[in-house]
Amino acid sequence: MKKLKQRWNVSSNWQFFVILLVFAVTGSSSAKLAEPLTEAFAIKKEMGWYIYWPFRILVILPIYQILLVFFGWLFGEFNFFWNFEKMMLRRMGLGFLFK
Repeated sequence: MKKLKQRWNVSSNWQFFVILLVFAVTGSSSAKLAEPLTEAFAIKKEMGWYIYWPFRILVILPIYQILLVFFGWLFGEFNFFWNFEKMMLRRMGLGFLFK
């Protein structure tokens, strides 16, 4: 925990707790929101894991990115999550979006 707090430049345990809470809420929410979108495109588990899961992951990724910044703002940690988002997108090869 101490190494992660130093890496993220987090000053208090409360701030660290809020950041972990935002990650948890964002992950759960994006997975839940991906379900109706997957159904809207008529992608079912019966089609096979090689179709269903890659499609679902591709749906979850943009939802996660948007919700991460939204929930970060909602919980008062917008700057942390905005910087985290830019770093994550750069690592995915989408850094050109922030030039």
